[in-house]
Amino acid sequence: MVRLIFGLLALLSVATVAAKPQELHVGVLANWGYQQAVERWQPMMDYLTEQVPDANFHVYPGDFAALHHAMEQGNIQFIITNPGQYLELSNQYPLSWLATMRSRRHNGATSAIGSAIIVKASSDYRTIFDLKGKVVAASDPDALGGYQATIGLLHQLGMSAKDYFSEVNFLGFPLDPLLYQVRDSNVDAAITPLCTFEDMVARGLIVEADYRVLNPSKPKGFECQCSTNLYPNWSFAANESIDSRISKAITQALMNLPAEHPAAVKAQLMGWTSPISQLNVIKLFSDLNVKESNENRWETLTNWFKDNRHWGLFALFIFIVATVYHLWIEYRFHQKSESLIASERQLKQQEIALERLQSAAIIGEIGAGLAHEINQPIAAITSYSEGGIMRLQSQQQLDHLVAMELLEKIHKQSTRAGDVVHRIRGLLKRRDAVMSDVNILTLVDESISLLRLELGQREIHIAKKVKGEPFFITADGVGLLQVLINLIKNSIDAISEGQSSEVGKITISIDFKAQQVNVAILDNGPGLVENVDALMATFFTTKEDGLGLGLAICKDVIKEHEGLFTLNNCTDGHGCCATIMLKKRGSKQKIQA
Repeated sequence: MVRLIFGLLALLSVATVAAKPQELHVGVLANWGYQQAVERWQPMMDYLTEQVPDANFHVYPGDFAALHHAMEQGNIQFIITNPGQYLELSNQYPLSWLATMRSRRHNGATSAIGSAIIVKASSDYRTIFDLKGKVVAASDPDALGGYQATIGLLHQLGMSAKDYFSEVNFLGFPLDPLLYQVRDSNVDAAITPLCTFEDMVARGLIVEADYRVLNPSKPKGFECQCSTNLYPNWSFAANESIDSRISKAITQALMNLPAEHPAAVKAQLMGWTSPISQLNVIKLFSDLNVKESNENRWETLTNWFKDNRHWGLFALFIFIVATVYHLWIEYRFHQKSESLIASERQLKQQEIALERLQSAAIIGEIGAGLAHEINQPIAAITSYSEGGIMRLQSQQQLDHLVAMELLEKIHKQSTRAGDVVHRIRGLLKRRDAVMSDVNILTLVDESISLLRLELGQREIHIAKKVKGEPFFITADGVGLLQVLINLIKNSIDAISEGQSSEVGKITISIDFKAQQVNVAILDNGPGLVENVDALMATFFTTKEDGLGLGLAICKDVIKEHEGLFTLNNCTDGHGCCATIMLKKRGSKQKIQA
């Protein structure tokens, strides 16, 4: 009887243990902090607890390092994270995808991970090329939707990411401080996951107009601007040590989750779908993991000699014989080429003499060119100084900020005049223009700024339109700036001399194509009345006080850049259109008109 009672108690104990549900923990990447991650994902855990028999699910929030440690210690059995961390973990632990998230805010997209590179709207940074050597902030070096996607973009553009930025500050999670660092000018740019900027604007944490997204694109159906390629969305992965029946039940529950279920709404998704291909992420990681070998080459050579001593001595003997033979051939060649070198020196001296004759022949044209080129900055200095005098006469107390602004403009014009003088001296000495990487957008802005006073005095409106993805060109910055100022000034003079009663308008259109950039300056003046070839000829002018050098100089400068300069009446027959076409930096293709 006693044995029977003990047996029944043992069976009852086993049944109680068997009926106790498993406590399962799901690791979740906490982009916005641990508390926010729990609030977002706990309803999903409650839903799985209802759908999967004999299992209780709990949220385990953490950053990349915390989730990696939790997986190592066995504290989590499942993980919801981006494909980048999954690939890293799957190299060490037996993991398998169960489902991929369908993003709620992007119409159910399954590829919704990318980066947005944010700068101040008031900054001069307009492309990712402008950030070379700058300080940036990012969340984590292992963040796919952030730093890694941006490094992938640099690789795609053919740039070395190793030393592209002067400094990268990794601030961890949450993500809010990234944009605060940009706001406070502690960094030049912030690399943020997709939609971080829009989320902070929606929450009232920042003002949208204070920031700008570099390399912006907004794929069809997306609500947020992106700077990089898009990669597969977050996915739900399971450790293969979990019973396959539980994994199957979880997968079924995720697939059956309605888009309007409270758990889906709270988790910001439209449901789950079958795991999608990770090929793009694998290719990205392949690019990121290409590293130079740190092996000491001298040590490698020494080890090879130790293992192959006989062959090494033979190779050394061949090397010595080849070196001696090479030196003997070099000596014989030197003896035979003395007469050739003497002839070459004579030809070089004749070439120098010819250069001097050519320089003497164009001294007159260069002198007139100097007068024409230097007149513009002198006129600007005169205008700014007159404006300063008028302000002093009209105000009892001097406005410090206004005075500083006028003095800075006068200093800038005097510097520009000096650059023009140096450039003319360079022509006299027959030296090539100094070519460097130039941002054409910056030159356009600078030319507009230099002529803004005259535009205001003549009540002429100027607008700028940019099309395509901006890039650098290789050019002489001073010469190209002179071209832009000459063309804009011609448009101002044409509009002022016209008899039309409509408001004067100038439009500068910058079209970035695959291998070239086209800059068109259009005005609503009276248009061209003379033949284009005659207008571009040296010393031909239609102005009473003109020297006839402006368009000729423009044509020569653009020709020096292997570009193309055209001048035509606008297609609507009202106004003139001056277009300069320049090659993209490094392009070998000819300009396409």
